[in-house]
Amino acid sequence: MVAPDTLVAIGNGRLKDKKLNGNGTTTWTWSVTSPINSYDIIPYIGKYTNWTTVFKGEKGNLDCSFWVLDYHLEKAKPQFMQADTMLRAFEYWMGPYPFYEDGYKLVEAPHLGMEHQSNVAYGNHFANGYLGRDLSTTGWGLKWDFIIVHESGHEWFGNNITDKDAADMWIHEGFTNYTETLYTTYLYGVEAGNDYVIGTRKNIRNDKPIIGVYGVNKEGSGDMYYKGGNMLHIIRQIVGDSAFRGMLRGLQKTFYHQTVTTQQVEEYMSNYAHKDFSKIFDQYLRSTRIPVLSYQSSGDIISYRWSNCVKGFNMPVKVFIGGAREQWITPTDEWQTIPASNGGQLILGSSGGNDPAHMAVGDTGNGMAGDGNFSVDRNFYILVRKQG
Repeated sequence: MVAPDTLVAIGNGRLKDKKLNGNGTTTWTWSVTSPINSYDIIPYIGKYTNWTTVFKGEKGNLDCSFWVLDYHLEKAKPQFMQADTMLRAFEYWMGPYPFYEDGYKLVEAPHLGMEHQSNVAYGNHFANGYLGRDLSTTGWGLKWDFIIVHESGHEWFGNNITDKDAADMWIHEGFTNYTETLYTTYLYGVEAGNDYVIGTRKNIRNDKPIIGVYGVNKEGSGDMYYKGGNMLHIIRQIVGDSAFRGMLRGLQKTFYHQTVTTQQVEEYMSNYAHKDFSKIFDQYLRSTRIPVLSYQSSGDIISYRWSNCVKGFNMPVKVFIGGAREQWITPTDEWQTIPASNGGQLILGSSGGNDPAHMAVGDTGNGMAGDGNFSVDRNFYILVRKQG
């Protein structure tokens, strides 16, 4: 890149050469050694100043470089310290940062944010949240800088693992949306992370399928962010944190620096967990319907089934029956029964003042949907309907 001598030019990867041309310009030569998406290539030119740190990560020392306009240096330095915490959290959940050879850079830009590989664009005004807002409205999203976390999460999903077709863009955005939850969980605990991802559900529109049209460079619904993240949250509930972490790390290792399809990701996750997730992917990626768990109470028996779902939908869910401890059931589109631990007598109080006949999970005061006789763990993005 050629820029005036008074300015700094920053590219992807590492600086290989800086040459004064003797005519008022300077040539800056940057180089990447890893495969890179064309949309990730970016030059920045401005009155930049920088500082460097070393992150001691899973693959050794990672060179980190931070570039901001000189008059923002004082407020940028404490804010950008979050990059170290981000790297530590993401390496825990997803494995080593995928581009140790090219380093990690965070660069101030007039654009809000973009996952330029090894050269992440930052324009969030050195404040926590998303331009000062919490997209989950739970309070947890104001405890960290959205752009540092989200755009850096793309180094794992989007840059390391890239879709072969834009129709599968959820692989970039659904997983990266969920890195926000993983980061919150890493810093503040499981319930904080649960609060965060559940809080984002209000942003889901269910306007069209998340997977777009193949072969014509057509993305699907913007629900790929929040609905994609909530689908992954469901899978995490089903397999448990240890297996989910292993699954994420396995994806990064198996498809390292590769392009992939949704089918490959689906098959890997199902094979890893020894569970068939195909109907979950069909329901949340290829349909706009929110699955409904219908139930009835009759004497000492509770009946339940899935409705408003794809054919063969059989997602397991965690439920609470009367005063009993949590348990798992695997509904289908056919009625099944289970004993009511309280003899069929409704226990009041768990549904708050809300109508238990049809409510979204998370609507009730205790974070569950249903009533005192039958309720569902709040971590499942479904509707619950009482019949009869």
